[in-house]
Amino acid sequence: MAAHQEKTTSEERKHKSTQNDTQTSQVQWGRAWEVDWFSLASILFLLMFAPLIVYYFVMSCDQYQCSLIDPLIDLLTGNKHLSDIWNKTPTLTYRAAAIYALWVTFQLFLYVFVPDFCHKFLPGYVGGVQEGAVTPAGVVNKYEINGLQAWIITHVLWFANAYYFHCFSPTIIFDNWIPLLWCANILGYAVSTFAMIKGYFFPTNAKDCKFTGNFFYDYMMGIEFNPRIGKWFDFKLFFNGRPGIVAWTLINLSYAAKQQELYGQVTNSMILVNVLQGIYVLDFFWNEAWYLKTIDICHDHFGWYLGWGDCVWLPYLYTLQGLYLVYHPVELRTANAIGILMLGLIGYYIFRMTNHQKDLFRRTNGNCKIWGKKPGYIECSYMSVDGTKYYSKLMTSGFWGWAHHFNYTGDLMGSLAYCLTCGFEHILPYFYIVYMTILLTHRCIRDEHRCFSKYGKDWKRYTAAVPYRLIPGIF
Repeated sequence: MAAHQEKTTSEERKHKSTQNDTQTSQVQWGRAWEVDWFSLASILFLLMFAPLIVYYFVMSCDQYQCSLIDPLIDLLTGNKHLSDIWNKTPTLTYRAAAIYALWVTFQLFLYVFVPDFCHKFLPGYVGGVQEGAVTPAGVVNKYEINGLQAWIITHVLWFANAYYFHCFSPTIIFDNWIPLLWCANILGYAVSTFAMIKGYFFPTNAKDCKFTGNFFYDYMMGIEFNPRIGKWFDFKLFFNGRPGIVAWTLINLSYAAKQQELYGQVTNSMILVNVLQGIYVLDFFWNEAWYLKTIDICHDHFGWYLGWGDCVWLPYLYTLQGLYLVYHPVELRTANAIGILMLGLIGYYIFRMTNHQKDLFRRTNGNCKIWGKKPGYIECSYMSVDGTKYYSKLMTSGFWGWAHHFNYTGDLMGSLAYCLTCGFEHILPYFYIVYMTILLTHRCIRDEHRCFSKYGKDWKRYTAAVPYRLIPGIF
């Protein structure tokens, strides 16, 4: 957002007492201060069942050829007991632990010790040291944007090994998939627990911490806004982008290699999954600097929701289409393949152009053209903890004049395309579109709540000008 500062008088700095004495009546944005019963129930449900959901999906593929119903039928009819399923599940191995430790260490090395050089020779790419958005405490963090570089280096080494060095099989990820799941869980819980302890005893910025007094909520949603170690290691940016999203395309490549090994060919559906999801991943890293302005960085605190979610949920459930196609190879008719490709590309175009319009508007402070015209906007103001007043502009033109989050609409179109590559024999690969619909709808609602808390009556003016959230005329 285009923001500038204006100091308020001491009379305007009305502080509200809190556990950590950092909240002001003006500053309600970011994570919640208090926990209602519904939020607490939702969090307890996720803490208890999210790991089981991931295990159930992976186990269903490993033992039931990707059927989500057959395991339940076996259990309900007494054909199998939970112990039978568990005993057939591969356990943690030293090989998987070594692979995972090497992977995370390598990504950590690329993130912390290899400054970005891609921005020096790639036209239009924004990398290197970049500033994030203003935090509730009025802090502006700096980030080393080098995700694209890490992705390129990783994939160059992957293909060099596959075609020349042969140090390990390209199917290594699929072959160790469930043992790697236990490693990912260990890291997810370890980093989430460490982040909570750090928030209590040695926070990076105490004024950007929030405590509710409810252990489960604070563990799930996080205490610190931007936990860091040293100058450059930022927990949110690292775990949101690396190692999970860099791994996403490698996981799909491993699935394709396994399909080649098992059936002697790679189906057009597997190619589509690799291409469409590869575009999404590359887009993420090409626009990593823009990502600093998204809800994950600008509003969410770092807790189990992001820590465990990025280590386990993302790499294991976002790649279900490729996993399914290993067990059930689908060769699409040419017309169907072209239709799915077009749906995915149109969805990507909407997603990217919507974000591009917002980024252009922000970078130029509204002095630009959207669809050939000067954009309209609502000017808003908000305050940080120290009483500093900021101004922002919320665009009401282009795709942002159609809906508050039309970029999510494009994202959902792409998500549906991934799922359609798998045909209609099983429901497992369609989990992704169901989950993304729930997630993005919930994000719309969360974002509106936060924006209302942040901007007050100015947000009401914006929603009056742009009344729809996702689908113009409907929702």
